[in-house]
Amino acid sequence: MKKWEILENIEVEKLVFWGKWFARHSDGKVIFITGGAIPWSMVNLRIIKKRKDFYETQITEIIKKSPIETWKYAIFPWAPWINIDYQEQLKIKDNQIKEAFFHILKLSPEIPWTKWLNFLPIVWAENIFWYRNKIEFSFWKYISHREKREEHFNAGFHKQWEFSKILDYDSCDLIDDESNAIYKEIKDFAKTSWLPVYDQKTQEGFWRHLIIRKTYFTEQIMIILSFYDNFFEDKKEREDIIQKIKNFFAELQKKYLHISSIYLSYNNNKADIAIDRLELINGKEVITEKLLNLEFDIGPKSFFQTNSLWAEKLYSLVRDFAKKELYQNGITLDLYAGTWTIGMIFADISKEVYSVEMVEEASKNGEENAKKNEIQNMIFINKKVEDFLDAYINDWKKADILIIDPPRAGMHPSTLPHLLTFNTKQILYVSCNPATLVRDLEYILKNSSYKIEKIQAVDMFPHTHHIETIVSLLQV
Repeated sequence: MKKWEILENIEVEKLVFWGKWFARHSDGKVIFITGGAIPWSMVNLRIIKKRKDFYETQITEIIKKSPIETWKYAIFPWAPWINIDYQEQLKIKDNQIKEAFFHILKLSPEIPWTKWLNFLPIVWAENIFWYRNKIEFSFWKYISHREKREEHFNAGFHKQWEFSKILDYDSCDLIDDESNAIYKEIKDFAKTSWLPVYDQKTQEGFWRHLIIRKTYFTEQIMIILSFYDNFFEDKKEREDIIQKIKNFFAELQKKYLHISSIYLSYNNNKADIAIDRLELINGKEVITEKLLNLEFDIGPKSFFQTNSLWAEKLYSLVRDFAKKELYQNGITLDLYAGTWTIGMIFADISKEVYSVEMVEEASKNGEENAKKNEIQNMIFINKKVEDFLDAYINDWKKADILIIDPPRAGMHPSTLPHLLTFNTKQILYVSCNPATLVRDLEYILKNSSYKIEKIQAVDMFPHTHHIETIVSLLQV
């Protein structure tokens, strides 16, 4: 078999890591599948990488659907599993996590207690629909000679496995009715303007993206409409069109009273991104969400957990897992701080919290939200975690508890040895990727006296392969 060849009639077996699926070829090689595969479905695959013992592939066609799958819902990029019964989704995720952890047994047989790993029951979502507080729609064409389709104004989502095509949607099952209604009105306004959608290849056209954010607990809505500002050659025509857009939004805000913030994004960026130069045309600069009795201002560029309700559940569990008696009034290191929330909920039981985040805007947002909540014992560090720890250790500073919440790629290799120098009583590791979680834990277990106290999976993102996992490590 060669690169780009098609593997036909392959049965998908299971989810393994990095959102990839596992299958076997008749030649004995393992197949890893990228994309929204479903267990026990039959698919055709294109080889994108060929290795000695395995193929990396992408789905080109579904030949036979899985027995656990229905065709009840339209598939969205954020919901490739929407046609799998939710209890089946939980089983797949639970098996994936346990399989990843039992990999430690094979690699670390000298750690006898690992066979008694304490897996707590997966915490499943109460609301499996309408949970997203942020969604992005794209304006684009859908032209396919093979399908004999030529659609010149689509607003919706990229087609699965074909990023260059946008499928047209009037609604999305992962946002609430109000957000869907607002999206539909904006889409209809754009379509009746007779201005063309932006073409990424030719870099021509006008309409580009639409972002809608709606907070769960405070019900505040932010809208960001992105368009190609270089579309107009005539200055007067440009001013007239932009004024019409502003007038439309002024009327829309009167109709939907939860709309708190409206931005225009003058987007001449060649990359397929939604936010470029911003203008606030109505309302406040930020919207505010509440989690665990704390308030968080969210701007147009802010990163915030997509599922507010279950983010509160996740952070509550992290705090409950903490052995407060071991470090009360001590130093907390909140590494890969991201949304800053974890550090803030530990502030009242810590002497100091060091919140370390590489993204400058996230650190600035963290400082502003700490002031908003009158938290005075947090120190925000805008550095790579590995660079911060190196300097922190060289200054002979200590830590009493480590809280780690890295990106999907896990921790940088140079970070792991630094963690062990603190000899803290407890490490709390929050992960969105079981594969890199286990990789990092293997190093910690082999090179220290820590043991895994308990493992808790939290399903924050129904209808996707994504799963959050909390692990508590204690010194033996």
